[in-house]
Amino acid sequence: MKRERATELLREMLARLDAGERPLDLVDEVYVFGSHARGALEPGDLDVAVVHRTDREFAAGLVGAMMSGRDPMAGMKRALKGNKRGIQFEFNQNSDLPAGAEPVLLWKRGDALSDAQARLAAIEPDPGAGRAPRDEMIEQFEGLDRWIPLPVRARLVEMVTAGAIDIHRVELPDAPPIRPDAIALLARRWKAESPLRRAAGAALRYTEDLAAVTGAVWVQGDPLQRGQSFELPGTVWINLGWYDFSQLLFRLHRGAQTFEVIRPTRTQPLHALHITVRDAAALPEL
Repeated sequence: MKRERATELLREMLARLDAGERPLDLVDEVYVFGSHARGALEPGDLDVAVVHRTDREFAAGLVGAMMSGRDPMAGMKRALKGNKRGIQFEFNQNSDLPAGAEPVLLWKRGDALSDAQARLAAIEPDPGAGRAPRDEMIEQFEGLDRWIPLPVRARLVEMVTAGAIDIHRVELPDAPPIRPDAIALLARRWKAESPLRRAAGAALRYTEDLAAVTGAVWVQGDPLQRGQSFELPGTVWINLGWYDFSQLLFRLHRGAQTFEVIRPTRTQPLHALHITVRDAAALPEL
């Protein structure tokens, strides 16, 4: 993406924030970070960090989206960017951004639009900046990193470097599961044409052939069999699009393994990261 295009996307976002329509009335601060913040002339994707509050209505929407397997932040994303592409959002994760991300304040609640526009204009182009390096990268992320949020990559690389976990990249078969309870779960959760159903089905089919899967199986927070405990060692979590990633460390401490399906899609190849514990003593503390 050219810098001019990225800057125009930010101008449009500032106008939406100034209007303050729901749910943007919950946003308190917006930062830009990464290549654009450093002045790169061709920053690639635009990295934006959003700090927001949650009220009862918004929380109910989050729960409903997660229960149905949808992106809980989709509404906030649409409100911020409209139908434009090329923007990567981080929500309430400024403290988890890796060193060197250097978020730059763009907008805060109470600003006049002119104040935010002046901050944007003050981020000067720097021909020497270049595109930001792909921070927190390992071989397993190659070609998939645009769909793996930077804080997620940072957390996983930290645990791999410490020798706490292993990550195996898997190309999932485009095939439905065989187990009756898996078939029933898919039919209960998603419509036949849903990319989430395709992704979950492919992951379930893969785990059916995996000898290491000996415990309970949970899909997007839903057990294959009612009454299954999620704390049994060997439990497998299948998550779609980083659903509930904040619980990964808790699950690893209990001996679980997880399949993170990177990008559920209707037609494109499906990739997952199979994350297992190598050394529980090296896991970060809860």
